[in-house]
Amino acid sequence: MERFDDLVRVMARLRSPDGCPWDGEQTHSSLRPYLIEETYEALEAIDQEDWARLCDELGDVLLQVVFHAQLAAERGDFDIEDVCDAIVTKLRRRHPHVFADTSVSGSDEVLDRWERLKREEEGYRERESALDGIPQSLPALQRAHKLQRRAARVGFDWDEVAGARAKVDEELREVDEATDDAREEEIGDLLFAVVNLARFLGVEPEGALRRANERFGRRFRWVEQAAGSPERLREMNLEQMDELWERAKAEEASGGGGPAARND
Repeated sequence: MERFDDLVRVMARLRSPDGCPWDGEQTHSSLRPYLIEETYEALEAIDQEDWARLCDELGDVLLQVVFHAQLAAERGDFDIEDVCDAIVTKLRRRHPHVFADTSVSGSDEVLDRWERLKREEEGYRERESALDGIPQSLPALQRAHKLQRRAARVGFDWDEVAGARAKVDEELREVDEATDDAREEEIGDLLFAVVNLARFLGVEPEGALRRANERFGRRFRWVEQAAGSPERLREMNLEQMDELWERAKAEEASGGGGPAARND
């Protein structure tokens, strides 16, 4: 714990009157984008399986936690010890199968007990809807996933994946039939249905789309480089571009370096 204590002391020093002017000006609100940014950089390190970078990025995330705790301590709201005490207490309370004499049959029962124990806690009992407490600021795909999981826990769900798959087909037809005024709404319903299908298949949609973005970026850059120049690429028709695209996919699948290597 000495290193953690060092971090807490360094943060307090940075916020002191003779510390860093920039750190001294920060508030919970001004730090908000950094907390989000550092979290996504940690996720990117995980996606890339870059464990040395993940170590560094987790340090940046931890800094944000300590920074917010320091701000709260200065206001007299709470301090980092309160933060640690709160999460330790919560973990012990929600894991009676580890810290008490309760037994469970597997991870599904653990999750079920976790949700029931949450509902018994102060602050949760006052919620009127199963959807209460889901932050509006979550990325849209992630929030859709969480809304659907909450609804499913009270039985608002299909019995099998075929229902979720049929809903995607239904929403796609409604997109095809939509007027200009209704098209945005129907696209939204289609995206929501796809997220639900992903949930049934055990796929986390935010991460799946993030990795799809990365694949598209790698392959498109391969196509650009294979074309030789931007001018040559613009002169190609879609069939020629698609041929290069398939080559990019094939090289990537073969592990021959392909798009990834040409992007270094």
